[in-house]
Amino acid sequence: MGIRHFFAATAGLVALGLAWPLIAQQQDAPPEDEARGRDGQVRLLYWQAPSTLNPYLSGGVKDIEAASLTLEPLARYDETGKLVPWLARVIPTRVNGGISADLTRITWSLRQGVTWSDGSPFTARDVVFTWRYCTADGAGCAQRDAFADVADVSALDDHTVEIAFTGPKPFPYAPFVGAQAPILQAAQFKDCLGPAAPGCTEANFAPLGTGPFTVAEFRTNDVVRFTANPRYRTPGKPAFAEVLLKGGGSAAEAARTVLETGEFDYAWNLQLPPDLLSRMEAHGKGRAVVGFGTLVERLAINFTDPDPAHGAARATRAHPHPILSDPAVREALSLAIDPATLVAVGYGAAGRVTCNLLPAPPLYASSANDACLEQDMAAARARLEEAGWTDSDGDGTRDKDGRPLRLMLQTSTNSVRQDFQMILKQWWARIGIKTELRNIDASVFFGSDAASPDTFQKFHADLEMFAGNFPGTDPESYLEGWTCDAAPTPENQWQGANVGRWCDPAYDALAEELSRTPGLEARAAIARAMNDMLVQNRVVIPLVNRGRLSAHANDLGGVVMNSWDSELWNIADWHRLK
Repeated sequence: MGIRHFFAATAGLVALGLAWPLIAQQQDAPPEDEARGRDGQVRLLYWQAPSTLNPYLSGGVKDIEAASLTLEPLARYDETGKLVPWLARVIPTRVNGGISADLTRITWSLRQGVTWSDGSPFTARDVVFTWRYCTADGAGCAQRDAFADVADVSALDDHTVEIAFTGPKPFPYAPFVGAQAPILQAAQFKDCLGPAAPGCTEANFAPLGTGPFTVAEFRTNDVVRFTANPRYRTPGKPAFAEVLLKGGGSAAEAARTVLETGEFDYAWNLQLPPDLLSRMEAHGKGRAVVGFGTLVERLAINFTDPDPAHGAARATRAHPHPILSDPAVREALSLAIDPATLVAVGYGAAGRVTCNLLPAPPLYASSANDACLEQDMAAARARLEEAGWTDSDGDGTRDKDGRPLRLMLQTSTNSVRQDFQMILKQWWARIGIKTELRNIDASVFFGSDAASPDTFQKFHADLEMFAGNFPGTDPESYLEGWTCDAAPTPENQWQGANVGRWCDPAYDALAEELSRTPGLEARAAIARAMNDMLVQNRVVIPLVNRGRLSAHANDLGGVVMNSWDSELWNIADWHRLK
């Protein structure tokens, strides 16, 4: 699936009510149908095992996607990047009266007749509660950026929700939109506000939902068993009676179980060398599917000191990083990288070279960083020399003021990422930087345990590599993830997207300006400027624009790869081909 220019042309217009005619109201349907569950079990292998089924307590894609079988948002993005109603009846616009003339309020009309899996009615009060849950003091909500600039959420009646913003909000579709911001049942989570949230194990591991499946069994970091929701609103769906979502292993093992042995029906996130994937596909049991969007493999730079000698203040802004606070070192790291080689080695046709964190839609892609396309070892060495990093003792590693230029690079355990680690280590060695490599089990690295020292958000290393993207086609909430307040800290239970703890008031000012700016062209210009600040300051170093690559069995029908939302966004439509 390629990126269509349509995405860019319409993403901002819909906010102003100038694009996409009023979407027809979806008809509510009886909950029961004899054809539901007719196809037995479907088996999914997510080699990064889920650690929670509450996406508000984890920024990990593995947790968000697992939860999406049960929990649903008001709206989400389809495979083309178009915003479509889900628990809402229509997408609010200025044309249909859903967005106020002054852009300070958006009103959602909810589908009627929808029930939670326990049979209780889904109402506007659940939506209001979800906002209170995520924004409660001490909650450590991983999705708090989705509710930036929200002043109030109120239930006008059982099926109407009004969101009031602190000022004009030209793109008001972040709250309750996409798999990362679904609705929680107020009755189930009522005692889980603020600091109590992580301790609500029963609710976090088995949330009641409105989706096509319910949680029957969850063994954290291992397996989730879902059963068809008997009260799901669409007759005959889901076709499968049970979903077995197994976690753990490796990307190669996951691919093998679908493409070679046929033990599983779907394998997620196949970050594998292209030649290996081709050999597996040759067995004829399944096929790989790819969708390009905004997913970027990147290096995050730690601007704080992860030295354990700092105790509780380790990796906090109380202690700036003694090496990476120097912009010359960050620039040299970037100059030594050849992104085309990384694409060829790690992804082949499933990867693209990018110099940006916003590679798509096209209108948001900056051309100001194209120098990254060419590796420049000489410039990298010269930059370090100018900054006083020299090899004073001739051991091949530069030093300055008695401190050697040694860094630790950590990432999740994965064959492609380990290949990238080795390549980066070799490149950096050529410019006098010594690199220690560390890999962590993906379920732990992307996990939600605030007590673990090994999560990517706690970032107890100098550099770390992972991938990230944003749902839909407007990057406002995504870019807010690098504001000063978005840093994970002990006070917010290490939740937040700004894992490097970088802070620049000028960037925060641009984020505020973007939140108030209407007009697609004007918004894109600010977004590009924010992207450029992140890239040119080497807050992050983009490596590859990755396609979302998974595989499914040849007899599994209904799968529509979606790079803009959860890959499981339409699992209610999946079925077994006869």
